[in-house]
Amino acid sequence: MITAWLVNARRRLPRELTAVAVAVLCGVAFTPALSAAAKPRPAAVSQGSPEARLLEVYRLLGAGDSRQALVKAESLARDVPNFQLAQLVYGDLLLTRRGKLDAVAVPPSELPASAAAQWSQLRQEATLRLAALTERPPENAVPRQFIDIPPSTRHAIAVDASRSRMYLFVNNEHGLRLVSDHYVSLGKLGMDKKEQGDQRTPLGVYFVTSRLGGAQLKDFYGPGALELNYPNEYDRRRGKTGSGIWLHGVPPQNFARTPQSTDGCVVLANEDISHLLRDVSPRRTPVVIATRIDWVAPGQLDKERGMARALVEQWRQARSGGDVTKLLGFYSPQFSSGTADLAQWAKILDKEVNAGRGRESELKELSILAWRDTSEVLIVTFGEVLKGQLTGPMKRQYWGKEGGQWKIFFEGVIG
Repeated sequence: MITAWLVNARRRLPRELTAVAVAVLCGVAFTPALSAAAKPRPAAVSQGSPEARLLEVYRLLGAGDSRQALVKAESLARDVPNFQLAQLVYGDLLLTRRGKLDAVAVPPSELPASAAAQWSQLRQEATLRLAALTERPPENAVPRQFIDIPPSTRHAIAVDASRSRMYLFVNNEHGLRLVSDHYVSLGKLGMDKKEQGDQRTPLGVYFVTSRLGGAQLKDFYGPGALELNYPNEYDRRRGKTGSGIWLHGVPPQNFARTPQSTDGCVVLANEDISHLLRDVSPRRTPVVIATRIDWVAPGQLDKERGMARALVEQWRQARSGGDVTKLLGFYSPQFSSGTADLAQWAKILDKEVNAGRGRESELKELSILAWRDTSEVLIVTFGEVLKGQLTGPMKRQYWGKEGGQWKIFFEGVIG
């Protein structure tokens, strides 16, 4: 561990070299950007959590109160001894009592290779956690991907890879509201997973499919995990492979992992994943993972929401009308249900429509999510209930732009 190496280094090295070796966080803590942190907009991290306490140390440093910052850092290091970043902050602040340390941009040459790599990751972690204090999402803003989410979907999650940050929203009849955000660790080799074992975290719109308790897993995953539906149907269309992408915790001996240290999963502190395991429901909770979150005011989504709803309504009317030829016009030539291509799907539709001819369908709990990269995609989820019935199957469609027209390239029953 870096901390153990630094303790020994103090005995072996001149004071100047020791100071340089532990200046990693002072390179963050004493940057001019922290002058703005004296009066930050409140972070949404849980009050009293280890991260909130670490951010308070940063805030005190930005306000010039290094004495109180040291008191707070000492308390945090004592209470959460496995929080490596907090230990390093505390060590740095002890050394600042001898004089201001200069920032350094690269690991000291005296560090062993393994410690130098960890040193760089911890410095990056410090920068990212500090950004949570100084770079807040706009007031009442939501990610652009959340076009239309029904009140029955209680939560929504967004991950901003550029900030190693996960945002949790609660949802009701008044819309989405950001309730907390958390530091996360992501893939060792970055983002945009393409194949099994590439150690990258996928980008896209996903859903929580199941909840796995700690008793079902090794200690490596902490108190539990939320499994995602990677690869989704858009991923499959582009030939992406792999599986087992989860939101999960860390081994008991760790508080957190450094920013890029997973095999592709999104990893949180155990306290944070415990809250998600308690609150978040499988099947309907959307999880957006993006390189950078595009925050918009809810009103900015009105036009896209109206367009998407109109599109789905036209499909519903065609299905209720009993004209299979007209209905097939909504489907892509490259359509696949997973087991049927378009020709086979036409036969299935003909059978379904004829069985329900004259019975209008109603779409309940309509959810519409959007994704844009090299293509535009809509992910539409709804319960389809025939008139006169109380329940019906929950379905999901993937719509893509083809020649300027929206077409369904996947449709299936979920759950």
